Amino acid sequence: MTWLAVIRAKHTMKILVVGSGGREHAICSTLRRTASSQLQIFCAPGNAGIAQIAECVPINVNDERALLNFAQVNQIDLTVVGPEAPLAAGLVDLFEQQGLRIFGPRSDAARLESSKAFAKAFMDRHSIPTARYDVATSLDAAAACLRTGKFGAEETGVVIKADGLAAGKGVFVASNRSEAFSALSELKNGVAGVEAIRKIVIEERLTGPEVSILLFSDGRNYRAMPAARDHKRIGENDTGPNTGGMGSITGGRLVDEPMLDRINREIIEPTLQGCRDEGFPFRGVLFLGLMLTPDGPRVLEYNVRFGDPETQSILVRLQTDLTEIFQAVTETRLGELQIDWRPGASACVVLAARGYPAKAETGATILGLDAAAQHEQVSIFHAATSRSGNDWLADGGRVVGVTATGENLGSALTRCYEAVREIHWEGMQYRRDIGRTVGR
Repeated sequence: MTWLAVIRAKHTMKILVVGSGGREHAICSTLRRTASSQLQIFCAPGNAGIAQIAECVPINVNDERALLNFAQVNQIDLTVVGPEAPLAAGLVDLFEQQGLRIFGPRSDAARLESSKAFAKAFMDRHSIPTARYDVATSLDAAAACLRTGKFGAEETGVVIKADGLAAGKGVFVASNRSEAFSALSELKNGVAGVEAIRKIVIEERLTGPEVSILLFSDGRNYRAMPAARDHKRIGENDTGPNTGGMGSITGGRLVDEPMLDRINREIIEPTLQGCRDEGFPFRGVLFLGLMLTPDGPRVLEYNVRFGDPETQSILVRLQTDLTEIFQAVTETRLGELQIDWRPGASACVVLAARGYPAKAETGATILGLDAAAQHEQVSIFHAATSRSGNDWLADGGRVVGVTATGENLGSALTRCYEAVREIHWEGMQYRRDIGRTVGR
């Protein structure tokens, strides 16, 4: 009898989801929707939208001891970690040392995201295709590297990355040398935090369509999720500064089968084998940010958790019990499990507050959420909302994600934007071109 069967035979299963954004709302919602048994879901700290389907507890995601204590006192059967910071800090290591079941990679595997320099060196060691790069140990050294023109910053652009975690604010895609030096100035002025910029990665700028491949891995086997595409820039036609993500899609013609085979052969399998060879078998969700260049797929970045907003557009298509998947990963039994996905496509459009991605305005009253949620095949995932009486308030930069499924990408986008038109608050901004350039 598996662990999950034992739990079900004894009592309602208790799950703790760590995080507070749209990603965590999507995880909680999918756990509830796909569950084949009774669940009690907690979320730390959660948000006002998550509170509709889970019990939110006021514990910061970085308070490891408080999270551990809550899990022990409340006899949590499974903890699921959403954001990257607690993974990098070793929350999984701590829980496992105490004999608690938790979904996510340990801190040694989390270095694939928490250090861009480590990830690039890892790719070098295992012959995984990526952009040419240098690592500078100071902002001055990074500036000196730019002056050499090694990566053709004036002609083709260059990418500047803070080495450490920077909450989505540490990557700059510069079209020319002037923009590259401006990026270094922003890093110097603290946009990414002091720890994040102890090293700076400078890369050649690749060209081609981007795609995100997320997969479940138990250290031995993996199961890929539907390919997705994020839309990072704040403005339509991919203009303006990078954000945490203004929308995502699955389906359409993102990746054909020959390219998927090549990604599996040249990137996924060498990455997971490299993790095993270096002593940290990867268990959890591995996120591959890829550029499909004229010379083939290249890794832009690794993430070691569900993406945001990719999770919203991916998980609405999941048909298999998500709890069963988490169980199979933690028990190294993923190879026994078939994961089923709804055919067709999906789309997520993020509604953000005025001022985002710089200083977002908060406190505006949101109208139309209930009406939008009534649309067929539409889900509303809250990223940063609060309540004042019966009113919904915008409480952060990315506020809600409107997500829809469809028989094809065109129908998913139509449903999504019809629901978006129901919602309004003063200063609301969103992109009207999500998925526009993809074959439907």
